[in-house]
Amino acid sequence: MRMSNLQRLFLTGLLTLLPIWLTWVVVKFVFVLLSDTSRPLIDPLLANLAATNPQALGWLTERWFATALALAATLGVILLSGVMARRVFGQTLLRGFEALIKRIPLASTIYSSARQLLDILQTKPDGTQRVVLIDFPHTEMKSIGFVTRVLKEQGTGRELAAVYVPTTPNPTSGYLEIVPVEKITPTDWSVDQAMSFIISGGAVSPETIPFSVPVATDAPNAN
Repeated sequence: MRMSNLQRLFLTGLLTLLPIWLTWVVVKFVFVLLSDTSRPLIDPLLANLAATNPQALGWLTERWFATALALAATLGVILLSGVMARRVFGQTLLRGFEALIKRIPLASTIYSSARQLLDILQTKPDGTQRVVLIDFPHTEMKSIGFVTRVLKEQGTGRELAAVYVPTTPNPTSGYLEIVPVEKITPTDWSVDQAMSFIISGGAVSPETIPFSVPVATDAPNAN
């Protein structure tokens, strides 16, 4: 088998496993969190149930059952969170939780910042395209980013964009760049398209992509 074929097979396998791995990382985090939290309560309960009839219910203390129960609880919590987030009752609980978090200094800063970033990415910006390309890490290369807000330069009033540049394949980490608006290359991509492009390492993308900053055209002078 040629080296080029091996490389293509490797890339195909990597791109196949990457989304599965990312999904597993998130599920595993919630899974371990729920397991560690519920174990002091669930383990004695299962042991007491098994003790009432060891022959019929002895399997309740098996390790595989505790793992399966934790996995089912993880999926249930994720689905329940999605359902509640769409209901008035769930939104009320979420606001109460946010009010509680805001009373904790460090947790308030982290949660509020993450919540604002997610809210910004889910809404359309005013006047500036959300998904853009910027010169990063140098002028001969482009990185995809999300405009989170537009600022004014002190003294000159020049428009500056705060651009979040996520990393591949984990978009939850990245860089914050302050870029002059005229240096930004706008795109017509949606946030979902940009996320697919980032997570897949560029494998999932349109056939064409803008690269050069649009040249501003001056209005014709009146005679």
